[in-house]
Amino acid sequence: MPAITETARVDDKRTARSFRYVARQPVLDIEEQVFGYELLFRDGVHNLFTSNDQDLASRSTLDTTLLHGLDVLCDGRRAFINTTRELLLKDFLSLLPPSQTIVEILESVASDDVVYDACRRLKDAGYRIALDDFVANDPRERLTCLADIIKVDMKLTTPEQRGALVNRYAGRNCRMLAEKVETREEFHHAKHQGFHYFQGYFFCRPQMFTTREVSPNRLNYLRLLTEVSKPEMDLAALEQIIKSEASLCYRLLRFLNSAAFGMRSEVTSVYHALVFLGEHKTRRWVQLIATVEASKGKSSELLFSALVRAHFCELISLKLGKGNSDLFLVGLLSLMDVILEMPMSDVLNGIPLAKETKAVLLGRASSLRPIYQLMLAYESGEWVEVTRLAAQLRLPDNVISETHWAALQWAHDVTGVS
Repeated sequence: MPAITETARVDDKRTARSFRYVARQPVLDIEEQVFGYELLFRDGVHNLFTSNDQDLASRSTLDTTLLHGLDVLCDGRRAFINTTRELLLKDFLSLLPPSQTIVEILESVASDDVVYDACRRLKDAGYRIALDDFVANDPRERLTCLADIIKVDMKLTTPEQRGALVNRYAGRNCRMLAEKVETREEFHHAKHQGFHYFQGYFFCRPQMFTTREVSPNRLNYLRLLTEVSKPEMDLAALEQIIKSEASLCYRLLRFLNSAAFGMRSEVTSVYHALVFLGEHKTRRWVQLIATVEASKGKSSELLFSALVRAHFCELISLKLGKGNSDLFLVGLLSLMDVILEMPMSDVLNGIPLAKETKAVLLGRASSLRPIYQLMLAYESGEWVEVTRLAAQLRLPDNVISETHWAALQWAHDVTGVS
């Protein structure tokens, strides 16, 4: 078998580590919980695979998966791996664990005898098979008897075609996945038609048909964010909010008792605990905990994405020397409208954020916009846009991929995913 890790080798004169661009797109179930992730990779901002060399892209996907591991890339959930004819016939997919791997057969793969036999071997070995971009009269019809998941593109099919596909293929052994679901209306329609899984931007965009009432405890989290966003924190006011939430008091004491502090003296009060933490750590702890608590009951992907965004923005800001702007808070708040199910303007109302910070979160002109756009482009795998913004910010190719990888690992550690 050819060495699949050939592209991972790096000249000793350059660097011992190999960084690549990686984006993951969540696949959610009907309860909007994460079922798995489709992984998208590139070797760097200038290697976009803009030629139609799908084999090269798929080999890089597999190679990078082996390099970094599915546990971190997918939080222990299933990985959808785009698969070409070459990867199937050379048996490269067998390098990945069957329990976590979904082999996604691209629309360009012809379903001849050798491809059918390769899929059968993978299925017999415990791998799940998915058919990508399936349409009416699809030439891969022969493979449907092996498919565990059939992915239907909302942009390539009509509602009538989607309904017919669900009626024909959805059964005990096959689940239908609607991809490129852009809006809540599309999500509800696809769910009503009988789709089991969903992929797209719908879950990151709040449904704003009516103004929602925010529960009292969630208002406390906004009050916490307000207090720690002030240039000078009022510890007494912060203490009162924390004391009103028993879970917050418990979390604070557990945090102080962690190995990071190893306190030997007793904590006499919440105020004492905050003084001991110091201003910087208090701000970070409150920002983190407020987001975690506000996210309860929502998709775990929202919280994880918010944390990745926050740390990514923070690390990029340090590299650019933007110490006066709290880019951590920008990333953290960027999904708060979705988490709290209220307009971003309402979320930010009353929080004393810097003008540039508030502007970028509201989609207005801001000096922070290139970093914000870079965060979004990388997250969604828009590599041409990543290239443009990296050049605009004068950031080397490997810095962005290295920074995002560090943010993924940090969020992985913070959320306690194992």
